[in-house]
Amino acid sequence: MKEILKAFPRVMGIVNINDDSFSGDGTLDVAKALATARRMVLDGADLIDVGAESARTNRGPIGPREEIARLLPFLDGFEALCAEAEPRDDLQIWPPLLSVNTWRPEVVAAVLRTGKVHLINDIGGLVEDTNARLCFEYGAALLVMHTVGEPKVPHTAQRYADVWEAMERFFDDRLARARRVGLSDDQLVLDPGIDFAKQRDDNLAVYRELERLQRYDLPVLLPVSRKTVVGEVLDLPEPADRDAGTIACLVRGLVARADLFRVHNVRAVADSVRVIAAIRGYGGALVR
Repeated sequence: MKEILKAFPRVMGIVNINDDSFSGDGTLDVAKALATARRMVLDGADLIDVGAESARTNRGPIGPREEIARLLPFLDGFEALCAEAEPRDDLQIWPPLLSVNTWRPEVVAAVLRTGKVHLINDIGGLVEDTNARLCFEYGAALLVMHTVGEPKVPHTAQRYADVWEAMERFFDDRLARARRVGLSDDQLVLDPGIDFAKQRDDNLAVYRELERLQRYDLPVLLPVSRKTVVGEVLDLPEPADRDAGTIACLVRGLVARADLFRVHNVRAVADSVRVIAAIRGYGGALVR
């Protein structure tokens, strides 16, 4: 996983199987969700990240049974979807990898048991090691995201004396926890958790010094798409209006050598990555 993610900036398309996504792009219709994934794959997505529960804290949680029931039909259909499609170009990971965005161990176990999932995008902060153990058992990769407290709970009162000091302590602890259960560096991805338990200035501070994550020598996922911090800077309350700001965050991430960009507008980001690569003199590997 590490080698393939670091070979070229990768694009992760977001698919929401819910009816309360903050960006308004969710659906409970699995056929529509698969159609969205297909369009993203054709537009150049290297990975599809599917989630069945919105991370919004002003919406109640769903139970693990409902989450699993929403996810499994999508996982069943994704392989066939890729078999009928063709890669955009020779830069794209093919077939695209499949990621599941969740945090509940019951859900992690159920989706990994299918053998169709390559990455668990754990938004729970790895407060204990069950999800890491499951990834080790099934040979999947694990994304470790910085956050504070439980998902689906507002953290607007969270304050940091130094957000980077707090984040580095967090990653030192969580990576040690993941490695203790057997996960190798090839199975670990970092996410600074933009907008999760962070206020506007915290998020901007994370972007400002993003190069600091390179000390871990692991793939870095940057969730740039339509984030609240973009809306706050540009005074854009509607997430769908934030794609230009998203591209600005993408460029900052590329400068800081982030590896993977989680987005709604795959076409715009995949195009941007390829133009920047050409400017830098791409010739088999991005000049970074």
